[in-house]
Amino acid sequence: MEEFKYLVGIVRCMGLSGKIRFKTAKVSGKLAKSLVKVGKGMGKSFPGYLFLKIGSYDCLKELAKTPRVGSIIVTGTNGKTTTTKLISLLLENDAPISYNYDSNTLNAITTGLLSNNIDYGVFEYGIRDVAHAFPDEVCKLVAPIGVVYTNVSREHSLVAGVSNPFDKYLMAKELLCTPMKTGVVICNADDPRTASIGTKKEAEIRVNYYGFDLESEDKTMAKPDVDCPLCGSKLEYSTMFSNHRGKYSCQCGFERPEPNMKLTELTKEFDAWYVTLEGEVYNHTTEKEIPVFLKIKTPAFGLYNLYNLLCAVTTYASFTNKPENIESTVKKITNSLDLSILPPGRFEIMKVGDKLVGMGQGDNGDALNANVQFMCEYVKDDLGFIYTTPDTGEDEIFEDHLQSVIAANPKKVYVVPGRTSVDAAKNYYKIIAENLDADFYPLPYKEMEERRSKIIDLILNSPYKYVLVSGCGPEHYMWAELKSELKTHMN
Repeated sequence: MEEFKYLVGIVRCMGLSGKIRFKTAKVSGKLAKSLVKVGKGMGKSFPGYLFLKIGSYDCLKELAKTPRVGSIIVTGTNGKTTTTKLISLLLENDAPISYNYDSNTLNAITTGLLSNNIDYGVFEYGIRDVAHAFPDEVCKLVAPIGVVYTNVSREHSLVAGVSNPFDKYLMAKELLCTPMKTGVVICNADDPRTASIGTKKEAEIRVNYYGFDLESEDKTMAKPDVDCPLCGSKLEYSTMFSNHRGKYSCQCGFERPEPNMKLTELTKEFDAWYVTLEGEVYNHTTEKEIPVFLKIKTPAFGLYNLYNLLCAVTTYASFTNKPENIESTVKKITNSLDLSILPPGRFEIMKVGDKLVGMGQGDNGDALNANVQFMCEYVKDDLGFIYTTPDTGEDEIFEDHLQSVIAANPKKVYVVPGRTSVDAAKNYYKIIAENLDADFYPLPYKEMEERRSKIIDLILNSPYKYVLVSGCGPEHYMWAELKSELKTHMN
């Protein structure tokens, strides 16, 4: 890429005017996009990086006008990638789009905007803190017609080695939609944190909420104490669907908003689920309320991904310029879905010999709890739990994890380091051993192949017919490879 560095230097020395600088940046970015294979790594970010280096943020404001209808930005703690994929699959049936997922940076968004003849841009954006993600500035630069929130839960509290308290983390997420004066914000009504973001925006712009409307709740899952995002008091729940998502209220008057789009029926089979989605959603392009009623079939991919699907359908119905296609498009896409829609390291249940194995990443408390909840729907006998730990300085994640591990009620826990520190893993193991029967395997990060091999060996030689494998660890290097290796042992 030395040629591009040389070009950037020349442009800076020339001191080009705004219009010429924009055109030069755009041509250079598109050239880079054609030369760099778009895929994992720099393919998704380098063309955008080059554009911004040559053109600056002022040029990005002009580039952001490329989509004829506008851009949609998806954020949250979990589910961003799957939700962005689903929104893209739905919208591209109605109009030309550009999208990015699994590379959630401003450079990647800019790369997506370096496209011709598009109505929509659909972009995933990751936010850990204000300093590194500058979310309000991103909103001003990209001027999205929609900001979509999946959920907000505790995750890595250290950002670049600096502690990032949860209230600051939530504020950073909220800032992504704060500058919006037009468009629609999409929020999870069942998640009090994203719902609070929506309630604050209702006076300024439209907010479409989505949520479950089911009578039953899972009695096996951990039920954490959840603070009101407005006053800090403990929320009261009448129903909990998954982790902190449910029907809630607070003494300060804050309560779950009524969802515009609801999941009202759910029937489960081993390899397929049948759901009903219904509601009335404000559509941005027509400026009308659009009634929706859908009965659809989905893969058996857990409540976690039902939320992602519900969010995607709500977003699609909110922004499609062909609302008459909603029913046919949603049914077409959901009929074609399989587990490949999920990122490679995400949770999956597999039959391996006489065992039923649930395996996948659970990097934070919300994700692990969802994996436990999903697996426990199938457990009919004693359960073995292979738990991969957080790292040094991730005690908050472990605290959330511990609730879920105990709630799974495993007969035995096998503790393996998930990240770098074996010492931290050993300390977490000692706490688990105070509550459950547990063994520890001090497998170092640098011997990842050996770590994966030992986990596979523990599964295959487990005395239990039900085995759950989840926790922390790199998505591709550990979880995707583990799943791939385990599938070689399937019947």
